[in-house]
Amino acid sequence: MSRLDYIFTSESVSEGHPDKVCDRISDAVLDAFLAEDPHSRVACETFATTDRVVIGGEVRGPGSVIERVEDIARDCVKDIGYEQDGFHWANLKVDSYLHAQSADIAQGVDAADNKDEGAGDQGIMFGYATDETEALMPAPIQYAHKILRRLTDARKSGEAPQLGPDAKSQLSIRYEGGVPKEITSLVLSTQHLDASMTSDDVRQLVNPFILEVLPEGWITDATEWHVNPTGKFVIGGPDGDAGLTGRKIIVDTYGGAAPHGGGAFSGKDPTKVDRSAAYAARYLAKNVVAAGLAKRCTLQLSYAIGVAKPLSVYVDTYGTGTVDEGKIETALRQVMDLSPRGIRTHLELNKPIYSRTSAYGHFGRVPDADGGFSWEKTDLVDALKAAV
Repeated sequence: MSRLDYIFTSESVSEGHPDKVCDRISDAVLDAFLAEDPHSRVACETFATTDRVVIGGEVRGPGSVIERVEDIARDCVKDIGYEQDGFHWANLKVDSYLHAQSADIAQGVDAADNKDEGAGDQGIMFGYATDETEALMPAPIQYAHKILRRLTDARKSGEAPQLGPDAKSQLSIRYEGGVPKEITSLVLSTQHLDASMTSDDVRQLVNPFILEVLPEGWITDATEWHVNPTGKFVIGGPDGDAGLTGRKIIVDTYGGAAPHGGGAFSGKDPTKVDRSAAYAARYLAKNVVAAGLAKRCTLQLSYAIGVAKPLSVYVDTYGTGTVDEGKIETALRQVMDLSPRGIRTHLELNKPIYSRTSAYGHFGRVPDADGGFSWEKTDLVDALKAAV
């Protein structure tokens, strides 16, 4: 039986965090390839430090995109908002070392006359859903994201021009009977452009935006606030700390509330099951909870490189299920083709929809009309109910 009374903590980082700058650039390169050829293969990594962005990896797609990589990187940095000494979109140096995809990897993924298209790599992927929020996400990570998204909106709209792009949030939430009740501590470190601002000044600035996005009553007189606890935070982004694609995998998923297979998402095209199967696992877990088959659901998928069929499908409902977990596992295989091609087709993943995923979480988002965040739909509810 899972614990019902406890405190759980999750963190988020903003689009201007050094690692997220790199995730954004990697996903923007991916989108550029998919926009020209939806069957492009991309594994793009980015490194950023003072006045420099380095891009590398392997690709198979239009050469014209490789010629535009420097402009793509600068556009990302400009949109995020970096125009500071040490990291300015117009002045930074961009180095690109993208090269052709390995033929040995390609042969395992490409379909042939005698076999279906295989997985792009071996690995395990997890999906998770819980009914504790409307988005069927864990509350700590969902609201940690909401705080930073609101502060980013305030910065870019001119409501809070004193803020810089780099920020981190962290929420500790007390659960009672398995239900989130209150925030016991709130941590926010945010870059500010006015060097004279104190921690108290920053708290006064951000306080109304934070309260706006949190459920009423969750902030109490006992809530501990830690806003810019080290003091001044003017030097931010890759000038303050180097960034790298794929280092925020827990921020990207469930904030530590569920297992993680270890694979990062950004910069990878959807033949890479690190990304596409993790999206499918979230999609299925969310539909299980939305269908009322469980209040919480963890789902694991596993794959071998070059093999189309998943090696295993595992479901854990933590004792909250209304039907046997084995029946749910069987039903999931019936309602969705879990081969790499089946996942991409069902969720329409061969589209330039990935830049928007690079900050504030890949899950718990609202599906977009153009197919973005398709894995957040709950359109399998009826099929699942019928299958069990």
